Amino acid sequence: MINLSRRSLLGGAMTIAVVVPAAAEVPQLEVWKQRACGCCKAWAKHFEAAGFSVTIHEVDDVTPTRRAAGVPDDLAGCHTARSGGYVIEGHVPVQAVQRLLNERPPIAGLAVPGMPIGSPGMEMEGQPSEPFDVVAFDPGGRRYVFTAVGG
Repeated sequence: MINLSRRSLLGGAMTIAVVVPAAAEVPQLEVWKQRACGCCKAWAKHFEAAGFSVTIHEVDDVTPTRRAAGVPDDLAGCHTARSGGYVIEGHVPVQAVQRLLNERPPIAGLAVPGMPIGSPGMEMEGQPSEPFDVVAFDPGGRRYVFTAVGG
């Protein structure tokens, strides 16, 4: 028979609490999109399916939000989002955002200019996907291809 005191039982529980890691933080995604834009909602669903907590703001015009976030005009996409302190412009794939949040490079954000067919939220049945680049950009105007998709 094992005889445990309350003190030894409490001490053991404290040891277990220290050893068990805390649950991973749920990544957040805040999206600004034009009212009634279906492709933006479809894009956000990719992030929800990947475990992100998504908040959507419906606006009449995304341009002021995009400009305030420092997105260059030629990198404009369909919607503007923020995650982990970064700007996410357009139909950027979930995997690129996950990589961004893991690596934390010194950039302002990622962009997929335009609305490439086959990008997340722009899937069209019977249409082949277009290759596209996910562009990293910083406030100083420097850019590089963060990842190339397709092609």
